[in-house]
Amino acid sequence: MDRATTQKRRKASNAQPARDHLAERIRETLLLFGGEAHRRDVIASVARETGLDTKNIPQDFEAAVILSFEETLRDEVRRAAHGFYLKFGEGSHRWSVKLPETAH
Repeated sequence: MDRATTQKRRKASNAQPARDHLAERIRETLLLFGGEAHRRDVIASVARETGLDTKNIPQDFEAAVILSFEETLRDEVRRAAHGFYLKFGEGSHRWSVKLPETAH
């Protein structure tokens, strides 16, 4: 097996944990914002947490955050685990997360 094939397989196997980690950061950010926020605010907050300049967020980072949210939203199991939904329906940029139930 050549080196390029090995690297491709390694990247593919590492992609899911990276997406799940990003989805968890998105979830935590939404919870900090009270359960919902515009996606640009979520992207800026996640970028800040990772040490990026929020005035010049790389397009690939922005795309990765959006893709992570959208993939999680489309996957029924992951959507249930993270609690993601679109407050105003398909095409909305208002991202939301179901708030954890509080015990009384």
